[in-house]
Amino acid sequence: MALRIVFAGTPEFAVPSLRACAERGEVVAVYTQPDRPSGRGRQLQASPVKQAALELGLPVQQPLNFKSDEAVAVLRSHQADLMVVVAYGLILPQAVLDTPRLGCWNVHASLLPRWRGAAPIQRAIEAGDARTGVCLMQMEKGLDTGPVLLRLATDIRPHDNAGSLHDRLSLLGAEVLGDGLKLARAGFSLHAEPQPEDGVTYARKIEKAEAVLDLAQDAAVLADKVRAFNPWPVAELSLLGERVRIHKAQALPGGSGQAPGSLLAAGKDGIDIACGQGTLRLLSLQRDGGRPLSAADYLNARPLPV
Repeated sequence: MALRIVFAGTPEFAVPSLRACAERGEVVAVYTQPDRPSGRGRQLQASPVKQAALELGLPVQQPLNFKSDEAVAVLRSHQADLMVVVAYGLILPQAVLDTPRLGCWNVHASLLPRWRGAAPIQRAIEAGDARTGVCLMQMEKGLDTGPVLLRLATDIRPHDNAGSLHDRLSLLGAEVLGDGLKLARAGFSLHAEPQPEDGVTYARKIEKAEAVLDLAQDAAVLADKVRAFNPWPVAELSLLGERVRIHKAQALPGGSGQAPGSLLAAGKDGIDIACGQGTLRLLSLQRDGGRPLSAADYLNARPLPV
């Protein structure tokens, strides 16, 4: 059974899911955020989903929201069996959720009910979680509260940062969506498992101010923040009066007895900074206006007194 699918998404994370929906020519419309100014020239930039949709020859809709009767009427005109939503960036009113015959499915980058909300990938790494994954969820009006149809899990690897985990979960999201579509095409009703009340956490939006590391915290906590905030907003600290961005770091066990922020060592293996507990070894740094450098290359340009 063929499905008439409306797809709604905006960032790069959603592109593999769009391609999964479009494999059989079932996508009748693609909804994405309006073009936004971007870059130094502030020229209007199409979203990654819009760019992919145009490459695939799919019609694109870019309403500001669904508050008007006209916007909802246009959506209804597509006579969709299913609406698939992946990081769209708009809250959908009940009138939209009720429009497709099978309702709206959402691909969410966490193992719900943990990390509902805007930044589940970063918050999972920041919290030191060992595992995460993706859920295919039947949408309802609450924020990521709907019942889960399917899920796939993956380990968070020691060297994962938000960028590498984003890319892996993006592909897993397309995979779990593809599994759901196969079942729906075959006429099966997916079992909707309500989310438990126990274990609910919220992944609030990342703020740039969070990138400033507090060296009074444990080194292990700071190392997780460095991974969570790469590639954006990128962790930063003051290194002997110079603001540097930290792209890669590791926590070393054992205390130094020195005050947090003290420079302990600087060599080809890294730059060691005392923390509230343990030592943070800086492995990749970026000076203002520069590019990311290994600790050894940074020290070649700016030797540090130890």
